[in-house]
Amino acid sequence: MAGALLRVDKIDVFYHDFHALWDVSIGVEESLVVSIIGANGAGKSTLLNAIAGVLKPSNGVIEFGGRRINGLMPYQTVSEGISMVPEGRRMFPRLTVLENLEVGCYIRKARQRKDEVLRKIYELFPILGERKHQFSSTLSGGEQQMLAIGRALMCEPKLILFDEISLGLAPLVIKNIYQTVRQINSEGRITALLVEQDIQRSLKAAHKVYIMQSGRIRLQGIPKELSQEDIRKAYFGL
Repeated sequence: MAGALLRVDKIDVFYHDFHALWDVSIGVEESLVVSIIGANGAGKSTLLNAIAGVLKPSNGVIEFGGRRINGLMPYQTVSEGISMVPEGRRMFPRLTVLENLEVGCYIRKARQRKDEVLRKIYELFPILGERKHQFSSTLSGGEQQMLAIGRALMCEPKLILFDEISLGLAPLVIKNIYQTVRQINSEGRITALLVEQDIQRSLKAAHKVYIMQSGRIRLQGIPKELSQEDIRKAYFGL
């Protein structure tokens, strides 16, 4: 993990008395797409929330760009260059598309470049430009996911955390969303950390994968070098 943009080193996370993450370590190198795969309840979202500052590890270290960030508040991790596309999209239904996007640029650097970044987002997702004055509640699920990604891009992050971005979406929409993630990564040089239950889609999208089960990292590696049998055993904890 030496030289990684994001380094998570032996963290433990508790929900009250429940031990959710056990001695978890991952490294995310700059400009890569890294997937964390696991069944529901494996600890994937807990790990993202710890990185984002929503949860505080009881042990271990989280570093971003060589700087220790565990202990920072979520708004501070955004200022460091980390943004998140949360599970379920979490739009503000009474705000317009444009207003939802503007929520993502509250840090000073982003406010100064708001118009330029908005233009790029509308180029990436033309439908958002066409519907910028509509309430976000009127969008389809796929369009809301585009809006959630656009909002995360507004602060011009170095790393985006994607939490279950395919949840509740049609297969064709999921395919297009993943194509967008790869485009953001390849053209914008933005590092991506994806959390998913879908094994095959995650393996195909990622340069590197970690498989979680019961709050622990069970397997890691480059997708093409991992056998289907090893992946199956790690995923199901066999």
